Amino acid sequence: MNKLRYFKRYRMELDLRPPRPTAALPGGYYWQPWAPDLLEAHARVKFHCFAGETDAEVFPSLATSQGCRELMIAIATRPGFVPAATWLVAGPEGYVATVQGLLDSNFYGGIQNLGVVAGCRGLGLGRALLMKALEGFASVGAPRAFLEVTATNEAAVRLYRSHGFRAYKTLYRGVEVAVPEPDPAGVGI
Repeated sequence: MNKLRYFKRYRMELDLRPPRPTAALPGGYYWQPWAPDLLEAHARVKFHCFAGETDAEVFPSLATSQGCRELMIAIATRPGFVPAATWLVAGPEGYVATVQGLLDSNFYGGIQNLGVVAGCRGLGLGRALLMKALEGFASVGAPRAFLEVTATNEAAVRLYRSHGFRAYKTLYRGVEVAVPEPDPAGVGI
């Protein structure tokens, strides 16, 4: 038996015309720009960033390696894909963070799947990735950037607000979740 569980999400937007701070990584980390041969690396990092997190419940493709690979293929082959807004961050542990960018029909830059592996959070990598993606959108002339974020992801909401993103819309995403069948014998009650 399945039932719908609803997740509250915000669509947040930012005007890209004012100058933005530049993206800077902490020592020991470096940028890896998009290249088609890095699709698998993006998928692998995305899986490690989101598996076990609320966003993997909201978007089940983020919960599996194969789902992350299929999502990366869909993003990288979609019209509006922005290589200049698509990055990996590498460090002593290998690749540890990822972001992808798409343009929508209004030519607004859409930030997709910004994620940092759990062991590297709190180092400023998410902030740097956000700035790098915004630089990429500005470089192709996008006037605005947008993203969606799950409301319970308070750290991400704080990060986006601290850089000027404002919530323009509240969305509710329904996700089917399995509900255990009642035990007909009443065992366990």
